[in-house]
Amino acid sequence: MPEPHVNLTRRQILGIGGAFGLLTTASLAGAATLARRPATTGAELRSAAALPPPYQVPLPLPAVARPVSTDGGTDRYEIVQRETSAEILPGLRTPLWTYGGSFPGPTIEARRGRPVTVTHRNELPVPTVVHLHGGRTPADSDGYPTDLVLPAAWPQAPQTMPGMPGMDVAGGHGGGTGTGMADPRAVTSRLRRDYTFPNDQRPTLLWYHDHRMDFTAPALWRGLAGLHIVRDDAEDALGLPAGPHEIPLMITDRAFTADGALTYPSLDPALRDRPGVTEPHLAGVLGDVVLVNGAPWPVHETDAARHRLRLLNASNARHYELEARTEDGRRLDLVQIGADQGLLAAPVTHRSLPVAPAERYDLVVDFAAAPVGSLVRIVNRLGTGRTRDVMAFRIARPAPADDSRIPPRLATDLPDWRREDAVRTRDFAFRAGRTNGGHGWLIGGRPFDPARTDVTVPLGDTEIWRLIADVHHPVHLHLVGFRILTRGGRPPLPHDAGLKDTVSLRPGESAEIITRFDGYRGRYLFHCHNAEHEDMGMMANLEVV
Repeated sequence: MPEPHVNLTRRQILGIGGAFGLLTTASLAGAATLARRPATTGAELRSAAALPPPYQVPLPLPAVARPVSTDGGTDRYEIVQRETSAEILPGLRTPLWTYGGSFPGPTIEARRGRPVTVTHRNELPVPTVVHLHGGRTPADSDGYPTDLVLPAAWPQAPQTMPGMPGMDVAGGHGGGTGTGMADPRAVTSRLRRDYTFPNDQRPTLLWYHDHRMDFTAPALWRGLAGLHIVRDDAEDALGLPAGPHEIPLMITDRAFTADGALTYPSLDPALRDRPGVTEPHLAGVLGDVVLVNGAPWPVHETDAARHRLRLLNASNARHYELEARTEDGRRLDLVQIGADQGLLAAPVTHRSLPVAPAERYDLVVDFAAAPVGSLVRIVNRLGTGRTRDVMAFRIARPAPADDSRIPPRLATDLPDWRREDAVRTRDFAFRAGRTNGGHGWLIGGRPFDPARTDVTVPLGDTEIWRLIADVHHPVHLHLVGFRILTRGGRPPLPHDAGLKDTVSLRPGESAEIITRFDGYRGRYLFHCHNAEHEDMGMMANLEVV
């Protein structure tokens, strides 16, 4: 991945407000002394296994979960978290941690305003927490990192974080040194937990994943991720590509040992006692194999029609810049119709699209421009070697009558928050720093402490948050979506359109976002969604009162 530079212009430093910009200059300069390679997003692991050529493995489509009950206006599901193995690289078996025995886990199809309750049963060897990313969820079902579901045989002591024996609810930030932090509000359960998702939100692609304190990154790497799609009648009536022409694409990167197992640089491979990764990977863990829906560089055979691609970057740390290229080198339009939190007001056309960890994009690509029998490759402009390839579509046949369309007007329910609606403005710096004697990642100069309230917001208030980064940080807010107002004091970029819940800050970049904190009261989070940064302290508490 090309190394982005941290050098800042005076305009960038001052772009989000004078005092805050000047204050962070020292933070940005000091970051270089606190991380080995601060200007890069992680170090790449190399696979020892033989890797298949691109575009040979068929694209899997995640199975759709079936509810066990639909009584009382609520759809109820049961998912068992368990170990299994799967053939990811041809001819080899890869041990995985899964939701329901598959990677990705089963997709939950929901309707707007119809609640879903998912009973998760933990049969893994470690505690877990489930977070519905992008969900407008009551706090007790949001997946707070210390609200653990314990395995049957896991020891439990009052106010103690399982996984850190002899310590209070542990930070472990910065190489697993531990902080002895207690969380008196933690709610643990044994073996199973019900998570209720009201789905009272705009139709969109969400995803669920593990959110365990200090161990989110390796749990994601081992396979704990799945899709959750919210739909409604208004979206259904737009005439967008549907059925076999609507395809979810979960993009991840991984690396493999010679016998097909996943390799990951954990300080404690059992994920029990010591969180963190080895020093070369403090900025993030990258793999050299790109998986789409759990398959390496897959190919999908289809017809020459419009397709709706529901795209998620579920990688721990890797950023992508995607293009769709025909065999003769032409770039097809990527017509963006939706963002993290649902449909845009109007389509936005891209030739290439940057996608940070946890971001989702809803795209329409018209394969009618590609000859029958040809390949359309999805490539990553930020990749090198094999990581430049992502997947391909083989245009196997002409399309039957394609009656799909892209309406010029997509959604009318986007919030119209204005700068003058904000009752306060807050500043947050995301940067490298010291945590308990080791390297870590900080928000506002402090590592995460589950017992500390960092931000208190009255329910219903509208706020502007000004964010600045030293290196790449995809910043995610729980509970609410937001609009991006500015980047570096300039207007937002074309791919910033719509309602977001994750904003990708590039090295040295600032951004202003605006949101209204509505929905539910309780304790939530905001954090970097580079999963290794998150595990090493880059989270903060948000209390909605």
